[in-house]
Amino acid sequence: MYIDNNTEQYRDGIKDIILFKFLSEREIEDLLRMCEVQVFEKDEQIVQQGEVEQAFYAVISGSVGVAVDEGRRKNVYICTIGSGEVFGEAGMFMKVKRTAHVHSIDQAAILHITREDFIQFIKKYPTSGNKILMVIVYSLLKKLREVNQELAYERQFDIEQDDVDSIVDEFLQA
Repeated sequence: MYIDNNTEQYRDGIKDIILFKFLSEREIEDLLRMCEVQVFEKDEQIVQQGEVEQAFYAVISGSVGVAVDEGRRKNVYICTIGSGEVFGEAGMFMKVKRTAHVHSIDQAAILHITREDFIQFIKKYPTSGNKILMVIVYSLLKKLREVNQELAYERQFDIEQDDVDSIVDEFLQA
């Protein structure tokens, strides 16, 4: 990973990120000055599951893969995140461990936005900052809804204890 200080080339990519579509040229310029553009080569680690960091990321170009370690199972694939999308937003609000690994699938330019950078941006541009916060909240709620739907789907196939007891009783009576 390296930090690219030549941020001019990322201006158009920033405009394609859902959180920043409504920003003015000046606001985008300041955002790029306040934050870091990190460039990752293929298969580089961006976020480590379990680390604590109060920051979030916006994919300017390229794509990243998200995976989790579950017990003995390592790197269970979750999803791919591409240009224009964000990840790690919860890190802005809570000082908690990251719930997944994120790595670059190909060369990826990522805007790294720390909590301090974001607070500085909100102080300078309160109206735009509040719009970004609303989009982040909407995004987090959408993700929560998707997870709840997946959980409900999985639970409908869970075996109830009464079913297990019934099967065992039937075998014991034979």
